[in-house]
Amino acid sequence: TVHYLKTIATSAKRMSQLIDDLLVYSRLGRSALRLQPVDMQSLVDEIRSMLDATNAHDRPEHRIEWRIQPLPIVVGDENMLRQVWLNLLTNAVKYSTGSEPSKIEVTYQRQDDGEYLFQVRDNGVGFDMAYAGKLFGVFQRLHSVSEFEGTGIGLASVRRVLARHHGRIWADATPGQGATFSFTLPASADSPSTGPRP
Repeated sequence: TVHYLKTIATSAKRMSQLIDDLLVYSRLGRSALRLQPVDMQSLVDEIRSMLDATNAHDRPEHRIEWRIQPLPIVVGDENMLRQVWLNLLTNAVKYSTGSEPSKIEVTYQRQDDGEYLFQVRDNGVGFDMAYAGKLFGVFQRLHSVSEFEGTGIGLASVRRVLARHHGRIWADATPGQGATFSFTLPASADSPSTGPRP
Protein backbone atom coordinates (compact mmCIF):
# COMPACT_ATOMS: atom_id res chain seq x y z
CA THR A 1 0.00 0.00 0.00
CA VAL A 2 2.81 2.42 0.86
CA HIS A 3 4.42 1.71 -2.54
CA TYR A 4 1.19 2.60 -4.36
CA LEU A 5 0.71 5.76 -2.32
CA LYS A 6 4.26 6.86 -3.16
CA THR A 7 3.64 6.13 -6.84
CA ILE A 8 0.43 8.17 -6.78
CA ALA A 9 2.15 11.07 -4.99
CA THR A 10 5.05 11.05 -7.47
CA SER A 11 2.67 10.94 -10.44
CA ALA A 12 0.60 13.79 -9.01
CA LYS A 13 3.74 15.88 -8.52
CA ARG A 14 4.85 15.23 -12.10
CA MET A 15 1.39 16.11 -13.43
CA SER A 16 1.37 19.34 -11.44
CA GLN A 17 4.79 20.30 -12.83
CA LEU A 18 3.65 19.42 -16.33
CA ILE A 19 0.58 21.64 -16.04
CA ASP A 20 2.69 24.50 -14.67
CA ASP A 21 5.19 24.14 -17.53
CA LEU A 22 2.42 24.01 -20.13
CA LEU A 23 0.89 27.19 -18.70
CA VAL A 24 4.26 28.93 -18.96
CA TYR A 25 4.70 27.66 -22.52
CA SER A 26 1.25 28.92 -23.50
CA ARG A 27 1.80 32.31 -21.86
CA LEU A 28 5.13 32.76 -23.66
CA GLY A 29 3.28 32.45 -26.96
CA ARG A 30 0.38 34.79 -26.16
CA SER A 31 1.70 37.54 -23.89
CA ALA A 32 2.56 40.89 -25.41
CA LEU A 33 6.30 41.58 -25.52
CA ARG A 34 7.35 44.20 -22.98
CA LEU A 35 10.50 45.53 -24.60
CA GLN A 36 13.04 47.23 -22.35
CA PRO A 37 16.80 47.18 -21.75
CA VAL A 38 17.67 43.80 -20.21
CA ASP A 39 20.94 43.26 -18.36
CA MET A 40 21.90 39.74 -19.41
CA GLN A 41 24.76 39.70 -16.88
CA SER A 42 22.36 40.33 -13.99
CA LEU A 43 19.95 37.64 -15.21
CA VAL A 44 22.71 35.04 -15.43
CA ASP A 45 24.19 36.02 -12.05
CA GLU A 46 20.76 35.82 -10.42
CA ILE A 47 20.05 32.35 -11.80
CA ARG A 48 23.56 31.09 -11.05
CA SER A 49 23.15 32.14 -7.40
CA MET A 50 19.84 30.31 -7.19
CA LEU A 51 21.30 27.14 -8.75
CA ASP A 52 24.35 27.26 -6.46
CA ALA A 53 22.11 27.54 -3.40
CA THR A 54 19.91 24.65 -4.58
CA ASN A 55 22.94 22.50 -5.32
CA ALA A 56 24.50 23.26 -1.91
CA HIS A 57 21.27 22.14 -0.25
CA ASP A 58 20.52 19.07 -2.40
CA ARG A 59 24.03 17.83 -3.28
CA PRO A 60 26.55 19.48 -0.94
CA GLU A 61 29.33 17.14 -2.12
CA HIS A 62 28.93 18.19 -5.76
CA ARG A 63 30.96 21.12 -7.13
CA ILE A 64 29.99 23.44 -9.97
CA GLU A 65 32.66 25.56 -11.66
CA TRP A 66 31.26 28.54 -13.54
CA ARG A 67 33.05 30.53 -16.24
CA ILE A 68 30.91 33.47 -17.33
CA GLN A 69 32.12 36.08 -19.80
CA PRO A 70 30.94 39.69 -19.51
CA LEU A 71 27.46 39.86 -21.04
CA PRO A 72 25.72 42.79 -22.75
CA ILE A 73 22.55 44.75 -22.21
CA VAL A 74 19.99 44.02 -24.92
CA VAL A 75 16.46 45.13 -25.67
CA GLY A 76 13.90 42.42 -25.03
CA ASP A 77 11.24 41.12 -22.68
CA GLU A 78 13.03 40.61 -19.36
CA ASN A 79 10.71 37.92 -17.98
CA MET A 80 10.84 35.94 -21.21
CA LEU A 81 14.63 36.17 -21.49
CA ARG A 82 14.86 35.07 -17.86
CA GLN A 83 13.05 31.89 -18.92
CA VAL A 84 15.69 31.30 -21.60
CA TRP A 85 18.58 31.54 -19.14
CA LEU A 86 16.71 29.65 -16.42
CA ASN A 87 16.08 26.69 -18.70
CA LEU A 88 19.52 26.59 -20.30
CA LEU A 89 21.49 27.00 -17.06
CA THR A 90 19.25 24.60 -15.12
CA ASN A 91 19.74 22.01 -17.85
CA ALA A 92 23.50 22.54 -17.83
CA VAL A 93 23.57 21.87 -14.08
CA LYS A 94 21.13 18.97 -14.25
CA TYR A 95 22.78 17.09 -17.10
CA SER A 96 26.29 17.51 -15.68
CA THR A 97 25.53 16.21 -12.19
CA GLY A 98 27.52 13.03 -12.94
CA SER A 99 30.66 15.05 -13.69
CA GLU A 100 32.95 16.13 -10.89
CA PRO A 101 33.20 19.00 -10.95
CA SER A 102 30.52 20.25 -13.30
CA LYS A 103 32.01 22.85 -15.62
CA ILE A 104 29.56 25.35 -17.07
CA GLU A 105 30.66 28.12 -19.39
CA VAL A 106 28.63 31.07 -20.66
CA THR A 107 30.09 33.02 -23.56
CA TYR A 108 29.04 35.94 -25.73
CA GLN A 109 30.16 37.27 -29.11
CA ARG A 110 28.95 40.10 -31.31
CA GLN A 111 28.81 38.82 -34.88
CA ASP A 112 29.94 40.78 -37.94
CA ASP A 113 26.33 41.40 -38.94
CA GLY A 114 25.51 42.79 -35.48
CA GLU A 115 23.78 39.64 -34.27
CA TYR A 116 24.26 38.66 -30.63
CA LEU A 117 25.51 35.09 -30.08
CA PHE A 118 25.31 33.49 -26.63
CA GLN A 119 26.50 29.98 -25.75
CA VAL A 120 26.08 27.71 -22.72
CA ARG A 121 28.51 24.78 -22.52
CA ASP A 122 28.61 21.95 -20.00
CA ASN A 123 30.67 18.80 -19.46
CA GLY A 124 27.72 16.53 -18.80
CA VAL A 125 26.13 13.50 -20.42
CA GLY A 126 25.63 15.16 -23.83
CA PHE A 127 23.44 13.44 -26.40
CA ASP A 128 23.53 11.83 -29.82
CA MET A 129 23.22 14.49 -32.53
CA ALA A 130 21.09 12.06 -34.54
CA TYR A 131 18.26 13.00 -32.17
CA ALA A 132 18.99 16.74 -31.97
CA GLY A 133 15.88 17.51 -34.03
CA LYS A 134 13.72 16.33 -31.13
CA LEU A 135 15.25 18.68 -28.59
CA PHE A 136 13.03 21.70 -29.02
CA GLY A 137 9.67 19.98 -29.39
CA VAL A 138 7.02 19.85 -26.65
CA PHE A 139 7.25 16.64 -24.58
CA GLN A 140 10.47 15.60 -26.36
CA ARG A 141 13.15 14.12 -24.11
CA LEU A 142 16.43 12.40 -24.92
CA HIS A 143 16.87 10.93 -21.43
CA SER A 144 14.39 9.02 -19.28
CA VAL A 145 12.67 10.59 -16.27
CA SER A 146 14.37 7.97 -14.07
CA GLU A 147 17.75 9.43 -15.14
CA PHE A 148 16.87 13.12 -15.11
CA GLU A 149 13.65 14.82 -13.99
CA GLY A 150 11.79 17.08 -16.38
CA THR A 151 8.66 17.50 -18.46
CA GLY A 152 10.15 18.01 -21.91
CA ILE A 153 8.77 21.54 -22.26
CA GLY A 154 11.71 23.73 -21.18
CA LEU A 155 13.60 23.85 -24.47
CA ALA A 156 10.36 24.27 -26.41
CA SER A 157 9.72 27.35 -24.25
CA VAL A 158 13.23 28.63 -24.97
CA ARG A 159 12.69 28.28 -28.70
CA ARG A 160 9.31 30.04 -28.47
CA VAL A 161 10.80 33.01 -26.58
CA LEU A 162 13.68 33.37 -29.03
CA ALA A 163 11.38 33.10 -32.06
CA ARG A 164 9.30 35.94 -30.63
CA HIS A 165 12.50 37.98 -30.33
CA HIS A 166 13.48 37.03 -33.93
CA GLY A 167 16.33 34.90 -32.62
CA ARG A 168 17.13 31.21 -32.98
CA ILE A 169 18.65 28.34 -31.00
CA TRP A 170 20.56 25.16 -31.80
CA ALA A 171 22.68 22.60 -29.99
CA ASP A 172 25.84 20.54 -30.48
CA ALA A 173 26.81 17.58 -28.34
CA THR A 174 28.66 14.31 -28.05
CA PRO A 175 27.45 11.50 -25.77
CA GLY A 176 29.43 11.58 -22.53
CA GLN A 177 31.26 14.77 -23.46
CA GLY A 178 28.79 17.53 -22.73
CA ALA A 179 26.63 19.85 -24.79
CA THR A 180 26.69 23.39 -26.14
CA PHE A 181 23.50 25.37 -26.61
CA SER A 182 23.84 28.45 -28.82
CA PHE A 183 21.23 31.15 -29.27
CA THR A 184 21.07 34.45 -31.08
CA LEU A 185 19.27 37.74 -30.82
CA PRO A 186 19.17 40.09 -33.80
CA ALA A 187 21.07 43.35 -34.15
CA SER A 188 17.73 45.09 -33.56
CA ALA A 189 18.08 44.06 -29.90
CA ASP A 190 20.58 46.93 -29.51
CA SER A 191 20.06 49.08 -26.46
CA PRO A 192 21.63 52.46 -25.66
CA SER A 193 24.20 50.45 -23.64
CA THR A 194 25.04 47.44 -25.80
CA GLY A 195 28.59 46.73 -24.66
CA PRO A 196 29.68 44.14 -22.13
CA ARG A 197 30.70 45.15 -18.62
CA PRO A 198 34.21 46.63 -18.48
